Order: sequence, then C-alpha cells, then structure tokens
Amino acid sequence: MLYVQSVEGALRSKIGTGGISDDALGAALARAEEALGDLRTAYEKRTLPLLRLPEKSDDLSSLAEVAKKLAQASDVVFLGTGGSSLGGQALAQLADHGVPGLGVLRKAPRLHFLDNLDPLTFEAMLVRLDLKTARFVAISKSGGTAETLMQTIAVIAALKAAGRGGKFADHLIGLSEPARSGRRNGLRELLESIGSPVLDHDPGIGGRYSVLSNVGLLPALVAGLDGKAIRAGAREALAPVLAGRPAGEVPPALGAALSATAAAEGKTIRVLMAYADRLERFTRWWMQLWAESLGKEGKGATPIAALGPVDQHSQLQLWLGGRPDKLFTVLTTATAGLGPRIDASLAKGGGEPEFGGKTVGDLVAAEARATAAMLANNGRPVRTIHLERLDERSLGALLMHFMLETILAARLLGVDPFDQPAVEEGKILAKKHLSGA
Repeated sequence: MLYVQSVEGALRSKIGTGGISDDALGAALARAEEALGDLRTAYEKRTLPLLRLPEKSDDLSSLAEVAKKLAQASDVVFLGTGGSSLGGQALAQLADHGVPGLGVLRKAPRLHFLDNLDPLTFEAMLVRLDLKTARFVAISKSGGTAETLMQTIAVIAALKAAGRGGKFADHLIGLSEPARSGRRNGLRELLESIGSPVLDHDPGIGGRYSVLSNVGLLPALVAGLDGKAIRAGAREALAPVLAGRPAGEVPPALGAALSATAAAEGKTIRVLMAYADRLERFTRWWMQLWAESLGKEGKGATPIAALGPVDQHSQLQLWLGGRPDKLFTVLTTATAGLGPRIDASLAKGGGEPEFGGKTVGDLVAAEARATAAMLANNGRPVRTIHLERLDERSLGALLMHFMLETILAARLLGVDPFDQPAVEEGKILAKKHLSGA
C-alpha cells in the first residue's frame, strides 16, 4: 500500500470514553457496504466519470504538449477559484510550489494561482509581470464563475495595453466545459472570440473532484510532475472498492464510517493535520471537498486544516483542553533521518544534548508521534495516515482516498456529495449586488 491508515487511536475500546463506539462503527461499516456496491455499479455503468480517471491515459500526451509550451514561459498564472485551483495547487506543491522559504527559489516557470480575488493583488501582479513572457490559464467548469471571468477580462485588457493583442493564443488559454445548446458559457465564448484555445473540462466531473483531470494535471505537468504516476496512485486507492473488499478493509470506507459515527456521537469538527510542508495545500483542497460536499440539510462536520509541527504551537492547547467535539487525522511522511544532522557539541551548548547526532527529520517524526499519542491519551479520537514516501503515486492515492471517503460519508449522512446549492445562491446574490439590484 502507498499509505497506511490506523483508526485504533479513535476507538473507545482503546482510548476510553472519549473514543468512538466500536459497535456503532461496526454498524456504520455495515451500512457502507451498500454505498460501496453503488460505487462499483457507477464504475461499471460509467455514470461517475471520476472513477474512470485513474485508468485513463489517452489524454496525457496532448496535455503534456500544452504543458510543455506553457513551461517555456517565465511565469504561468492560473486563474480560477475553489475546485478549479486547489487541486492543481495541491499537486504543484509536491514540486516545491508555495513551500515556505523555498517556493520563491523554484526554477522557471514560476507558478501563480490567483484563486482569491483581491483588487490590489491582482493589479500589482499585472503591473509587475513581464507580460511578454508570462502565460495565463483561465479555468472555470461552467464558464460563468464571476471571479474568473473578471480576472480573464482584466488580463485581456492588460495584454492589449502591452502590445500583445494580436497574440492572445500565445498568452492565454482556457479550460471549460464544452458548449451546450441553451446554456451560456461566458468564458469559452470570450476566449474563442479573441482566438485563444479552450480545453474541454469534463462536464461530468465537478470542480472539487477534478484534480485527476486536466484541471489538476495541467498545473502538475507544468511543474514537471508525472501525470501517469499520479493516476496510478489513484488507481491503487480505488482498487479495494472495485475488488469488492469488505468495508472494513477499504480505507476510504473505514474513514467515512468513522466520521459518520463521530458525527452521530456529537463530534462535529474534523481536523486534518499534515506533518509536511508539501501537504499544506492538500489540506486546503480537502477542506473545500469536505465542506462543500457534506455541509447540507443541517448535516456535515466543520473541517479544519492544520500543519505540523507549527500548529502544535497555535491549536494543540485548544484540542487538548477545549471542547471534546473533534475527530483528528494526523497525516505523516517518513521524515526520520532526513534533513540536517545536529552537531553534538552545538546541541550541548544549546542546552539540549540529546539533539546531538539527530536530524531535523527525527524531531518532526517524534513530534508527529507525540501529537497523535497525546490526543489519544486525552480521550481525543485520532486516526493516523502514514505515507512512507511522498511522491506522485502516493499523493495520487491520497487524493483519491479522500474523494472516495467524502462520497461515502455523504451516503452515510444521507446527502448529495455533488451539489452545492448554498454556493450557487451566493453567486446569484453577489451578481445582483454588483449590478446594484
């Protein structure tokens, strides 16, 4: 397995009264069997395109050609928000994008994800970028996302002002679902009107589930990652589902059952704490996936993303001493033995002689183990997920795991994991306010 999941630290039989009921978890796993069967049917009937993406390869060569052209730029700017951006960021961080202290040292092309609309930031970027050598990718499944449309229009105007108006196809491409009769796609229409190419977004895959499609893989390929390996890892995470394994032997089903049981027992917050800089954007991707898929009909659990060890100093006190309303997931990688090795004499001079001969990675590994142990020892249910190696395959597996876990959790809660009615209401209202209505 590319990752190992353990829920022992979450169970009442292991950590006492604060843990999740073993019997209730067993009942939830029994209910998950039907949901797993539905996933297998969806795979066989091809009614859920997400499940077919891991085995897909015929699109990667043409996508690689697009990525190769983009990678010749000094800067590649991805315009899009939510699911149109977070998956690409999660993957690109594996290639050092957005890693504190290191991301700015990445070799060209520099990657920029303008996923939050801020007027000062966006204007400053357009002024400071060399528009002759920069390239832009605008991503919106529907083509009607207000933030992305406004960004794209501003980019077109800036390119014109920089004398690049006759070369839009060289500087700006789009990614949106194909045109459909009776449904307007503003982004596609705009880009096609100026001669910019538009790649097709699979209409059967929602934005927050699109990381394994061209939406997530295009940024990954531009960053120099292996798209085939990403999908291969996802295929491995999906395999137990398709093989018909019992729910207790399917890691995403076990995770979903654990979460549903925790919700029934009053634990309404989910904390995902990753002990790796290169998983920070992954935790943010998960936040949207979980919140937008499950927060309906008065149900769902509030997701909190955390990064270790830094959030030991900002959140751990609350977790241990505050309300016992959380289910934790501690996500670790094999850091022991990695990083600078500490000089024994300097360690002694610093008052910590036991640091001598240890590596920075040894301390990170010890702190991750200590955090999980402290939570369990204090009756705070915690599951652990460990990646022996953090690379394209294991990250692809992790992405698929959490998409499957979310879908299965939605089934156990009785909500639709694929719609977002409250988000759509907000979009409509914002446009009314913008027009002065």
